[in-house]
Amino acid sequence: MADLSISLTCADYARVMPLATGEVKPEGIALTMILGSRGSWPARAEMLRRAVQDPAVHGGEWSMAQYLYRIDKGDRRYVGLPVFPLRNFTARDLYVRRGGPIQKAANLTGKRIGMYSYTASGSIWYRHFLRFVGIDPATIQWWIGDIDTPWSAPTSQTLPAGVNAAAPGRSLADMLVAGELEAIYSPPRPAAYHPKAGPIVRLFPEFRYIEQEYFLKTGAFPPQHLIVLRRETWEANRWIARSLTEAFSAANDCFTAAQKGFPYATPWLEAELEETTAVMGEDFHPYGLARNRAQIDAFTAEAFRLGLTSRRVTTDDYFADYLLGD
Repeated sequence: MADLSISLTCADYARVMPLATGEVKPEGIALTMILGSRGSWPARAEMLRRAVQDPAVHGGEWSMAQYLYRIDKGDRRYVGLPVFPLRNFTARDLYVRRGGPIQKAANLTGKRIGMYSYTASGSIWYRHFLRFVGIDPATIQWWIGDIDTPWSAPTSQTLPAGVNAAAPGRSLADMLVAGELEAIYSPPRPAAYHPKAGPIVRLFPEFRYIEQEYFLKTGAFPPQHLIVLRRETWEANRWIARSLTEAFSAANDCFTAAQKGFPYATPWLEAELEETTAVMGEDFHPYGLARNRAQIDAFTAEAFRLGLTSRRVTTDDYFADYLLGD
């Protein structure tokens, strides 16, 4: 029998390249990976959009939060796999004004913080981190907008009570520099950020150490995206969920082995890898359900605590379809 043709979208993460090049092949599947390019944020957003909107593909990388909201509403048009191509610690994403009033985390209580989205996966983890450093997210005055470009979202956008939209034509970075915000959360570095000379700096310049502490105490290396399949594709051949998960895991192992064997990204990557594995273990970017259960529990619990879901979605509910293959 010929292999089943499956196409998936994804950003061009190095961890998925063994699948894209064919070095790793999922059993019984002729896989085509449609990738973004050069680590581009717009290209990654396009890959996420196509995963669930392009009828020419069978799925791909998608937001963990958007998948969660579908599950909460009983919408199971997509089947999630315990494959997490994007993870990110969040202390590094918290920026303040150089010389401003925020010098430590405790100063954030009651202050104005800008964020690119109130409901995105990353913004859920942002509030989880704030709780970790002793800040109740409910005390924050939240402002939602674009980081570096003038805010242009439709005025009809619904935001929770007490959550504000940036004024049209204003960016969050501009508002921070002008003193209209005390901090912003941003995944990409703001254009005005510079560790020595820019008007915007990180609240945690040595973010590595607090992120290590966060991992050691919470067990979370925050997963933000997962791989999904269209339900009709999965229903026709349920075995593909397991096959694809195993293949992504194998590709992940290939990447990890390559980094250990020839650590080329920086001259000191070998030292970085040694320190990382000393803190987080050899497999610090794990796929599969067993190794990620506690992190999914933390994510869904935080979403419920923030009022973003109507109920506490359990990990078994989140991956209910995938578990049918166990």
